[in-house]
Amino acid sequence: MRAADALVRAIVAGGTRHVFALSGNQIMSVFDAAVDVPLELIHVRHEAAAVHAADAIGRLSGRPGVALVTAGPGFANTLSALFAARCAESPLVLLSGAAPSGRPGAGAFQEMDQAGLAAAVCKASWTCVAPEQVAGDFARAWRRAKAGRPGPVHVAVPVDVLESVVQTAAEPAVESEEEGSAPAPADLDAVCRAIGEAARPLAIAGPPYRRRHAAGVTLSLSDAGVAVVAMDSPRGLRDPALGAFAEAVAEADLVVLLGKRLDHMLDLGRAPPFAPDCRFVQIDPEAEALRQAAGNAGGRLMLQAQGDPGRWAAAMGERLAGCSLDVGWREEIEAAVAYRPAHWRQAGGDSPVHPARLGYAVHDFLAGSAESVFVSDGGEIGQWAQACVSAPHRIINGPAGAIGAALPFALAARTLFPVARIAATMGDGTFGFHPLEIDTAVRHDLPFVAVIGNDARWNAEVQIQHRNYGADRAIGCELRASRYDGVARALDAYGAAVESAAALPAALEAAHASGFPACVNVRLQPVAAPVITRH
Repeated sequence: MRAADALVRAIVAGGTRHVFALSGNQIMSVFDAAVDVPLELIHVRHEAAAVHAADAIGRLSGRPGVALVTAGPGFANTLSALFAARCAESPLVLLSGAAPSGRPGAGAFQEMDQAGLAAAVCKASWTCVAPEQVAGDFARAWRRAKAGRPGPVHVAVPVDVLESVVQTAAEPAVESEEEGSAPAPADLDAVCRAIGEAARPLAIAGPPYRRRHAAGVTLSLSDAGVAVVAMDSPRGLRDPALGAFAEAVAEADLVVLLGKRLDHMLDLGRAPPFAPDCRFVQIDPEAEALRQAAGNAGGRLMLQAQGDPGRWAAAMGERLAGCSLDVGWREEIEAAVAYRPAHWRQAGGDSPVHPARLGYAVHDFLAGSAESVFVSDGGEIGQWAQACVSAPHRIINGPAGAIGAALPFALAARTLFPVARIAATMGDGTFGFHPLEIDTAVRHDLPFVAVIGNDARWNAEVQIQHRNYGADRAIGCELRASRYDGVARALDAYGAAVESAAALPAALEAAHASGFPACVNVRLQPVAAPVITRH
C-alpha cells in the first residue's frame, strides 16, 4: 500500500472520524486513501477554516482534531489559525502536503520551508521524508499535541513520500503519551502549607480548565475550600464572563497559577490589580512559562514546580480536604464572578437590539438542550455574549484576540454533538472572514444557528477611535448594513432578519427548527463592551 493509505489507517486507528480538509495537488493520494476507510473528509472552503475546525474539536473534546491541507499557499493560509490554537492551548494535528522531497532548493512547484514557518506558531513542526515513517509521525504528532500544555503540531509530508509504496504494518498507537510526574512530596507540602496559612488564597487555571471536559480537574481543590477561577480570554482579569472578578482579585494574598502563564492576561502580576504583598506559586508543564513568571513576579514568587497542573490540583485537593479553609472567601470570589447588573435584561429598549438582550436571548435558547454548545466570536459583541450566555459547552475566539473562527467552530461542534442546540454569536465584521463555511455546513449536513449582530461597523475599533482620538476623527471602520441572512439563503441555508429584541426568541427557535445551517441577522446597537463593577 501507499504511505497515504498507512496515514489514513493511523488516523482512523486513533479514533478520528472527521478530518477537516481542503484539496490540492500534493494531497490527492490521501483523499483517495480515505475512500476505503471509515473517515469523512469535511471539505471546507479555506485552509484556515480547516485548522479552526480542528481547533474546535480539541477544545470541546480534549482530543486533537485533525486538519489536512495542500502545500505552499494552501499551507500558508493556516498560519494565523495555528497561532490562535497555540494561544488557546488547543490540541490539533495539521498535516500538509509538500513539494517533492528529492531535490530541496531546486525550485519545485510550491516549494516552501513549511516546517520552519509553522515552528513559530506550533508546539512542534517537522517534515516526514521517509514513507515508512508517515503513520508513526502522525501518531507522534497526535501524542505531542495532547501532552503537557496542549497545542497544535504540524507535519509536512512531500507528495512523493505520500505516493510511495510501503509494506503493510500495524497502525501505531496514539494514546500512549506519558503522564506527568506526581508532585514531589516536599513541594506539595510547601504549597499546601502556604494555602493553609493564607487568608485569601486563589487558584487561577489556564485555558484548558475553562472547558467542560477538563473542568473536573480542579473540582477537588474547590471542594477543599480554595477559590478557583479558569480564564481563556485575552481580556484576562477584565473578561466580562468573569463578572466583577477584577475587583475581587485585589484582595487575594496568595495566587496559585495552575497551568496559567503570568502574562498580559494577569497584567504580568503587577500591583495593581494584585495587592502589593500578594505572593505567587506556579505549577506549569513548561520551563519557559516558569522563566517568564520568575521575571515578572520577582521576589513575590515564592515557589515554582514543573509538572502537570491537573495532577497537582488533585493532589492538593486531597491534601487540603481535612483542613479548615475559609469557604467564605471562595464564596466571595464565586459571587464576584457570577455578578451581572440586573438591568441588562431590559437594556437599550427594543430596537435596535442591545447586545445584552441579544446575549440573554441566546442564553435562553440554548437552555433548551442539555448538551448545548455556545460559540462566541468578534470584538465588542463577543464580550457581551460571553458575559450573558452560559452553556454546557463553550468556545470563544481565545487568548490570541483573533476573530473569524465562529462558523468553522460551529460546524465542527456539530460533528461531536449530533442533536444538541448550537448557537454561534458574532459581529458583522467577523462573519466576513469565513461566510462560505455555511456552504460547507450545507454540503455536509451540519446545522447550527449563527447569530450576527449587525451594527454596520468594526465596533471595537470605532470605540478605540472615539476614546483615543475623538468621534470626529473616526475613519475606515464603517461597514454596510448588509443582509447576511440573504447570503445564507443564497447558499441554500436558512436566513432571517430581526429588528427587535422581542422578535429574537421566536426567530432563534424557527432557525433551529428549520434543520438547516441558519443565519439570524440582528440589527444591533453599536455600544462598547461591558466593564462590570459592583461599586
